[in-house]
Amino acid sequence: MEQNKVSQKWAITLFTIAVFMAGLDNGIISTALTTINDSFDVSPSWGTWSITIYTLGMAISVPIIGKLSDRYGRKRLFIMEILLFGIGSLAVALSPNFTFLLISRFIQAVGGGGIFIIGTSHILSTLPKKSQGKALGLLGGMHGLSALIGPNLGAVILGLTGTWQWMFLINLPIALFLIIFGFLKIKDSKPGKKRPLDLSGTFLLSTAILSFMYGITRLDSTSIMDSFLDIGTLAFLITGSGLFIVLILYERHVEKRNGDPIIAFSLLNQRNYQVTLLLGLLSGGFLAGIIFIPAFVQQVLFVPVENAGFWLTPLAVASGVGAGLGGVFADKYGAIKTIIISGFIGLFGFFLFSFFVEELVLFLIASIFAGTGLGMLLGAPLNILAGESALEQEKGSALGTLSLVRQIGLTVFPTLFAGFMTGSISKASSFVQNKYSEALIVSGTNYGDVMKSINQIEEPTIKSEIIHDVSEIIQTGYSQMFITAMVLSALVIICGFYLYTKAK
Repeated sequence: MEQNKVSQKWAITLFTIAVFMAGLDNGIISTALTTINDSFDVSPSWGTWSITIYTLGMAISVPIIGKLSDRYGRKRLFIMEILLFGIGSLAVALSPNFTFLLISRFIQAVGGGGIFIIGTSHILSTLPKKSQGKALGLLGGMHGLSALIGPNLGAVILGLTGTWQWMFLINLPIALFLIIFGFLKIKDSKPGKKRPLDLSGTFLLSTAILSFMYGITRLDSTSIMDSFLDIGTLAFLITGSGLFIVLILYERHVEKRNGDPIIAFSLLNQRNYQVTLLLGLLSGGFLAGIIFIPAFVQQVLFVPVENAGFWLTPLAVASGVGAGLGGVFADKYGAIKTIIISGFIGLFGFFLFSFFVEELVLFLIASIFAGTGLGMLLGAPLNILAGESALEQEKGSALGTLSLVRQIGLTVFPTLFAGFMTGSISKASSFVQNKYSEALIVSGTNYGDVMKSINQIEEPTIKSEIIHDVSEIIQTGYSQMFITAMVLSALVIICGFYLYTKAK
């Protein structure tokens, strides 16, 4: 028994390190994006594909890897995932051209996408129920912290080494460590029944995700409706949605024939799991609201870029602490009550951001509440609910589908929120142009252009007045975003109460 406890501690430690490593590479590249674009001589719009391709790769891989881990065992899938991630990292660092870099980033994403799912399903399958929350909270905390720490760590590595390649080469010794000790210390799960792999379902799922997610990435935050109505964008979104419907119908047919569907129709047909997936979508929007807080710090509170990291530290810490609390609460009070509590905490945090945050103290308080609420929601309770809805041989698939839906939310809501920001900046540009036309000529419509024009004003009084006016106008865009995040938090609470009343 003692040997098994030691083995599980080793496994959870290795999963935690792996989740943190994979999560970092989702955001670490943003720091060096301009440098990478310049090194390959590509435009900024083309260069953002180094981030987009990683998102697409993760979205495609998570439900498939989840299913494969159920089928072939979590240990071997974990080692394969780490190996793929390491190969992708090395290939990115050695990329001779931008096309090769994109292919390498996709390999990285396929390797990193399933690590969190494998670790989570391992915890749900091996630990007693009373201990699952704490372990999932640890895993979720590392997952959330990595997304917040990634850009700052990237800046440190870039500053110390002077080259972006080291952001990816640093993964190699960590990957080697994880492969060796994963082979030695992780006890393999029992493989599922040996039935033919659902290749048609896998193809339908992959093409549906790729089409739908690509359609979302085509949306332009400066004119969401126009870009949504664009024929090309609509074609991808409609095709993706249609393929999802075909997939569900096909999986029902496979299940009726006693096959092994990539996503079990009986699982998708459960009301509790449907609500869990909705909560996953809302949690993606929840997280999207957090992502824009660094820009809020710089554009509304006028904190210099070099100091913004210090302001964001409480948010990152609160997210990690919240994930741990979510695990403890889930073990003590249950996953559903923890979801309701997280919704109320997040609602209060976004309420403060919407109406009261104008200086450091209130910013810190709002950050602590919003970060804690996010951490509690992402850490343990949703994964526990997904695991409880699934049979033992479907846990990986259930978690993978939940992660996919969260990724869709994390792709959709930033586009909506960016539209709020773009609209407020456009209003600020028009306002200063009309009111201060004699003193100020705005040369563009993005935030950098507006501030560049304002900084050319030599008269301190006029300059201070313009900055104050611009800050108030831009803040309206952020208020719209934070109010939307409040609505999402309220929906989390409603879903939680629905599950609570249904469970009684």
